[in-house]
Amino acid sequence: MAVEGFKAGLEDVVASTSDICFIDGREGRLVYRGYNVADLAESTSFEEVVYLLWKGDLPNRSQLDVLRQELTASAKLSEPVQRLLQSLPHDTHPMDALRTAVSLAGIYDPDGNAMTDEANHRKAVRLVAQVPTMVAAFDRIRHGHAPVDPDPSLSLAENFLYMLHGQRPKPLHARVFNTALILHADHELNASTFSARVTAGTLSDIYSAITSAIGTLKGPLHGGANEQVMYMLQKIGTVENARPWIEAALARKEKIMGFGHRVYRTEDPRAVILRRLSKEVGEDAGDLKWYHMLNEVREAIMSAKKLYPNVDLYSGSVYAQMGIPTDIFTPVFAVSRIAGWTAHVLEQYAHNRLIRPRAEYTGPTHRQFIPLDQR
Repeated sequence: MAVEGFKAGLEDVVASTSDICFIDGREGRLVYRGYNVADLAESTSFEEVVYLLWKGDLPNRSQLDVLRQELTASAKLSEPVQRLLQSLPHDTHPMDALRTAVSLAGIYDPDGNAMTDEANHRKAVRLVAQVPTMVAAFDRIRHGHAPVDPDPSLSLAENFLYMLHGQRPKPLHARVFNTALILHADHELNASTFSARVTAGTLSDIYSAITSAIGTLKGPLHGGANEQVMYMLQKIGTVENARPWIEAALARKEKIMGFGHRVYRTEDPRAVILRRLSKEVGEDAGDLKWYHMLNEVREAIMSAKKLYPNVDLYSGSVYAQMGIPTDIFTPVFAVSRIAGWTAHVLEQYAHNRLIRPRAEYTGPTHRQFIPLDQR
């Protein structure tokens, strides 16, 4: 039964208004609250961007200090969450561990199911502060190492790398990771953000909404794409093999991750920045293998398919060269996107309307009922 205005996958369907993020797909611009993400990535801290997404304006010095103090005070995990992470099988997928830990954290949150603006802000702070701790702690636990407590003197970007590796990161890695967090902080009504807003639209609590988002992000067509790019590079093996491998994969009609986007009609602006960062960290490490391989892949796909790179093509190589394991690339995505998810949930609460789309029914409509003993 046809429904007027049907669009498969809700492509280009406007489902909500929002002041948080704007994507200009034709010009290749990504804007947070009116600011070009390239300017923010060049000149701000991730904490400033968190404040911007939540509050609508960049913070002044005192406002930023307050937020940083709130995040620092909230970064340590509760005992039940720590015990949970210790108890999980070491072969648990890191996204499953994160999803489960966030859900449990909601049960022990001191604000519980309180739905005041103040309570939801406090819960948003705890989520942004603790998701990095959860990801780093589980990665260490599954490799037989003790978790590292957050250091209150470090920024969120520095702290994550410190908790992951057990030592303070070099300044270059801290700066690059801060930039990567900013680039991934929000992206309008992508699949995970939309799922968070659908959950929040029922007036469920913020932890339930974020758990929905994490489950959505796990999929390889969303947050898992950069992980798949790195597995592809490992299969390719060498720079010289990149083009032949891609040509053979295209002949087999395989999907190549890291290219194309539902909204952008030109190169993803985040990919432009991450390509530069991939070269920068590669030069620092004295190894540009991943960077050169990705450029060969990029040229091959653009020549054959006329598809532009998206954010996932280069981000994995940046993370890999900072010692971040491939299978936590998607949880690292959540370390950043928790800023946008919480901003959207807070916005949904402030202007709530239950999200209830229609489906185009394609089955029969007038079947004759047959009693059980006659079937």
